[in-house]
Amino acid sequence: MGQKLIIIVATAILLITGVLLGYVLSQLVLGFLTLNLLTFLGTFSLIVIFGTLYYVLFWEFRRQQSQTGPGRTRRSTTEERSVDVNLKNRLISLAGDVASAERLVNQTKQDYPGMPENWYWEKAIADLERDRP
Repeated sequence: MGQKLIIIVATAILLITGVLLGYVLSQLVLGFLTLNLLTFLGTFSLIVIFGTLYYVLFWEFRRQQSQTGPGRTRRSTTEERSVDVNLKNRLISLAGDVASAERLVNQTKQDYPGMPENWYWEKAIADLERDRP
């Protein structure tokens, strides 16, 4: 609910700021407002607010998409990069080759979904060590 509230409030403020900015700029262009320090700073602050809210709003959308949906594969590849190199090398040496190690990790992921990436590698190593004589 918190993320939806952020999106709703940011969208409302973005719309209001956009309308105000459009009004001020149109008045400046039509000549009804003179360009002085006050109108310059007011217009500049509206532009900064508009740009900041635009960035925050779409950053929040991207963050939501990365947590659910197609972004999940992108996040898992990022997690793969964060796997401890020592764990990877140890499992590869125990399994014999990279393909076998990755198969073991993928099987562990299917058996225990939702765990951190390093945990899968540690679990695969522990299972191999346990099964060895």
